[in-house]
Amino acid sequence: MAPTTLRAVPTLEAVRVEPEDAPSARDRLARAARHRVTAALAPAVLFLLVRELGLVALQLMAARWDKDVAKALTSWDGQWFLGIAEGGYADVPPWLVDAFGRRSPETPLAFFPGYPALVRWVAGLPGVAPVGAAFAVSLVSGVVCAYGLARLGSRVLGGSRRAGLVLVVLFAASPMAVVLSMTYSEATFCALAVWSLVGVVEGRWLLAGLCCAGAGLVRPTAAALVLAVCAAAAVAIWRRRDGWRPWAGGVLAPLGLLGYLGYVAVRTGRWDGWFAVQQAGWDSRFDGGAATWKFALLILGEPRSVLELATVWLLVVALALVVLGFRRGLEWPLSVYGLGVLVMDLGSNGLMNSKARLLLPAFTLLVPVALALARRRTSTVAAVLVGLAVFSAWFGAYAITAWQYAI
Repeated sequence: MAPTTLRAVPTLEAVRVEPEDAPSARDRLARAARHRVTAALAPAVLFLLVRELGLVALQLMAARWDKDVAKALTSWDGQWFLGIAEGGYADVPPWLVDAFGRRSPETPLAFFPGYPALVRWVAGLPGVAPVGAAFAVSLVSGVVCAYGLARLGSRVLGGSRRAGLVLVVLFAASPMAVVLSMTYSEATFCALAVWSLVGVVEGRWLLAGLCCAGAGLVRPTAAALVLAVCAAAAVAIWRRRDGWRPWAGGVLAPLGLLGYLGYVAVRTGRWDGWFAVQQAGWDSRFDGGAATWKFALLILGEPRSVLELATVWLLVVALALVVLGFRRGLEWPLSVYGLGVLVMDLGSNGLMNSKARLLLPAFTLLVPVALALARRRTSTVAAVLVGLAVFSAWFGAYAITAWQYAI
């Protein structure tokens, strides 16, 4: 009888999968981040998370100062936009007045029609109130802007998908990004402006021109965008690139801004009608920066409030970012746009408390910062962005609750 051969039974140690054969938590996270759905949703999710943090801080601050959150988010210019959305320029509620407590038939014309027109269209849907429509327009505009920023950050020289997402967070965490959640026109303007600049960078001139024309119906800041788009189109034409499309983009770009300024000129009987309304109602005019310089020296010498002191330093930071953009070789149309927004902000003698808010559309100044951060370690990027988001949440909440004046 043949001897029985004992077969070796594999032990647990023999069949155990080595740790390196199993994907680590970090690998699984990286794989999830690269998933198609994650990549598609990332700009919106990041933007909404940062803005939600701002709203949480606002609720806490509003409770501290016994303020109503909804009223805070619809205050000041927000009431004007809601009034125009509900009744048009002719039937704005009579209690809305200018900075001097006055009101004339031309006073509402100081506010551009693009944002209230969108609000009015959305409010026309069944069951939608004007205030809810205004918040919806701002929210959707912010998300659209986030996708444009992600695209822009990936298309600029040295850009990447990571840089685009960092740019989204930097924008959503700007010091006065609270207005992106208010019934203000900034979110809508920034959405149109960023996609116009995407069109410039990618050579899609019809997109650039149409979005620029739309932005011109939303805010006067579109003057800086018109300059950037038309200058880029002129260079493309001079270099004989892209055929007829730069011509079309250059022609379309100023139509919105010029169209509304022309409308106000006809209504007021003055070629400079809109500027006259601004000066009469809010004492706002371009003085080359004299008032801003005087304000900065006063506040730096004798700080009177957190908001005013922060405003001065934010203007200094914005100037530094302009220099950084030129030194890092940022695409010149983006630099022209950012510098144009800053010049309009610094050069106006208007309400000094609003200067931090008026910096928000100068998002192209953040591009070099996003590119630099995107090359850092993930932990460093996360720490910086979380810190900025927390500061933005507090500062925005402070600005519309503890601060008693208009922004």
